[in-house]
Amino acid sequence: MASSATFTVRSIIRAYPTQVAVTWLMVAVENILMVLLPLLIGFSIDGLLNQETQDFMVLAVVLLLLVVVSVVRRFYDTRAYGTMRVDIGRQVAHGLQHSPVTRRNARLTLSRELVDFLEHELPPLFTAIIQLIASMVILAGFHPMLALHAGAAALAMLLTYACFHNHFIRLNTMLNNQLERQVKLLSLAPAISIRSHLQKLKRREIHLSDTEALTYGLIFLILFGFVLANLWQITHTTGPSAGELFTIVSYSLEFVEAAILLPTTLQTLSRLSEISQRLTPHHMPGVES
Repeated sequence: MASSATFTVRSIIRAYPTQVAVTWLMVAVENILMVLLPLLIGFSIDGLLNQETQDFMVLAVVLLLLVVVSVVRRFYDTRAYGTMRVDIGRQVAHGLQHSPVTRRNARLTLSRELVDFLEHELPPLFTAIIQLIASMVILAGFHPMLALHAGAAALAMLLTYACFHNHFIRLNTMLNNQLERQVKLLSLAPAISIRSHLQKLKRREIHLSDTEALTYGLIFLILFGFVLANLWQITHTTGPSAGELFTIVSYSLEFVEAAILLPTTLQTLSRLSEISQRLTPHHMPGVES
């Protein structure tokens, strides 16, 4: 990655296409295997009730493959993303070599969050997307209304987050501006200024946390409505077997679990977009108050 590069998640992916492609491939395989588990468990239940073990053996093989892929991916991720952190940190430090040490320290720390997102938060995002799509497809196979409820919940959830997106960026800007002052204040300011700085950090973190809590509260209400709608639907559907009933409930709950990850990831993307702007050579700090 060139020293003049703009540091964004996209630019990191373009700079390390092979490493990212390998880890994404393993993430995809891991999540496909995970998505299949409730369906295979449902088949196994019906098979074992009928004294058949073929589906049970398939489930055991898939579980073993899932463990192997998960372990190998984590071994690889630690090494690949560690190399990215070293390279990007060196480039950020070089680009800010004439900046005050307070800014260099803060932005070197912030730059690591871009790689942290790729390693720790993007795989769960892939999990969420695969689970959402698979859940809707499988639920549609049992009854179209089950998938319709899921689609309506997903749309309502994304619209809810969209209403808070700009506010998240503003709050993250205020928090990062305050963090950049910390080293200078610790070295030069009297104790009263340190207390004031810590109080400002506290207020910014509280504002950000309160906004997250309100957003997630609204999203949880939407998802709870989805679960109740699907429970109502399956109790009015004639003749599901024990395995089918387990599968419908499992994929409804899996949809909820996956949907919860989306606003968390979107909020992180809002924070990273502000960090990327901050790492550009001619960035002007945003809201200060």
